[in-house]
Parts: sequence; C-alpha cells; structure tokens
Amino acid sequence: MNRKNSTSQKIALTGLIAALSYVVFTFLQIKIMIPGSESATSIHLGNAVCVLGALLLGGPLGGAGGAVGMTIGDLLDPVYILSAPKTFILKFCIGLVTGCVAHRFGRLSACKDAGTAFKWSLAAAVCGLGFNMVFDPLFGYCYKLVILGRPMAELTLLPDIAATTVNAVTSTIVSVAVYNAVRPALKKAGMLPAVGRSIERGISEHTKSAV
Repeated sequence: MNRKNSTSQKIALTGLIAALSYVVFTFLQIKIMIPGSESATSIHLGNAVCVLGALLLGGPLGGAGGAVGMTIGDLLDPVYILSAPKTFILKFCIGLVTGCVAHRFGRLSACKDAGTAFKWSLAAAVCGLGFNMVFDPLFGYCYKLVILGRPMAELTLLPDIAATTVNAVTSTIVSVAVYNAVRPALKKAGMLPAVGRSIERGISEHTKSAV
C-alpha cells in the first residue's frame, strides 16, 4: 500500500471511529441521574471505541476520532452539554496514552505473533483507561467546582468515580477483545495501518533487503 492510500485509509478510519464512538456513547449508554442534581453519569463503551481507534491508528488519530464523536454526543444532549470541553480533552488524552504505549514502546502494528500483540494491546488499554479512571473524576470535580460550585462538585464525585471505574474495566475488555479479533483479518488483507515506529521499522527492513 503506497503512502497516499495509507493516509486516505487512516483518514477514513478516523471518521469511522468518530461515528462509531458517537453511536455507541449516545445510543448504548445507561444514563444514571444523580439524586439532588440535574447532573448525570453513565455506563457506556464509548471509551472502548477510543482505545480501539488508538490501537489501530495511533494516539493522535484514534484519540481525535473518539474525542470528536463523544464530544458531539455531549453537545447534542442537554444533560451533558456543559461537559463537552472536558470530554474532548480527556478522550483525546486516552488515545494519546494508549497509542504511546502501543506503538512507541510496543510497536504494535509490527508485532508478528498474536501473543505479543495481545500483551501490548492489553498494556496500552490499561494505561489509557487507567489514566482516564484517575483524571476523569478529578478533572470533572475541578470543572464542576468552577462552573457549578462546590456542593454540586462534591455531590457528583463518588458517582463519577464509580461509573468511570466500571467503564474502564468493561472498555478494556471490549477494546482488547475486538482489536485482537479483527487484527489477523486486517493484517491478512494488508489493511492493518502501520503506525509510528512500526513505519520506521518497515522502512529499515525494506532498505536492508534492497541492499
């Protein structure tokens, strides 16, 4: 696959990740209203799509796709509209952390055996969603403290922690399972995108073979 086709493929997949994250977050979530407030938290698999995007496309593109999709979901929901800026930042960061571990350290798209690919995809998902599990409630608390005041920030903190933890565990399982299920088929079809150091490794091996 030439570079132009590879770039077009990545752009198309980024759009697909954005659309999929929007659909999953918007239509497959379990919304939980917090008593005594107009705020809500939710159980959803939008983060799994974000992680999947980062595993396939790298951190910046995967994170951007997930962030755009879920931010649009927030903007179109009156309950979550104030959380849209926070959502964009945090989901983009999930992608960056996941992609960094998967492709900078693990060179995931260049892994030749399924066992190594599984280990690096799991490690990357755990790091990305672990980051979110810590910083989503913390960022959310500070954000609501400024926007809505301390009583509301404290009222929603524990429900946010609980929901974020559940989402992290379920999204880790789903994203790693889906990635390792589709990876062999994409690789066989020549459609598995080369990312980061995997590209450098491929160029190096091609140069050595040419010499």
